[in-house]
Amino acid sequence: QVQLVESGGGLVQAGGSLRLSCVVSGRTFSISAMGWFRQAPGKEREFVTTIRWRGGTTYADSVKGRFTISRDNAKNTLYLQMNSLKPEDTAVYYCAAANARAGTIIYSTPGDYDYWGQGTQVTVSS
Repeated sequence: QVQLVESGGGLVQAGGSLRLSCVVSGRTFSISAMGWFRQAPGKEREFVTTIRWRGGTTYADSVKGRFTISRDNAKNTLYLQMNSLKPEDTAVYYCAAANARAGTIIYSTPGDYDYWGQGTQVTVSS
């Protein structure tokens, strides 16, 4: 099993920045990718970004150029740096981890992931 704990959410004005963290514990050796998703009230959970252990990152078009995913292996921590925040970025943000899968996987859908954190609220005021 893998446990994920997010932190760093909060209230910020439009144009501001936040950095989310996700501490990973447990069977971390089984992970092949991690990502961030978000869910606004009344909407489906949507992909934000992913980082793959084999290399490479992918971002949703809505956050390209504003958000950056990174990881610190020594701290077993995944980060999401969010800049130039907009009111439409308001959502609960979830950290997710995926075990290895056969084939070429982008890891951009919730079904690609095996473990989820509890979520952290991000609210951007206009």
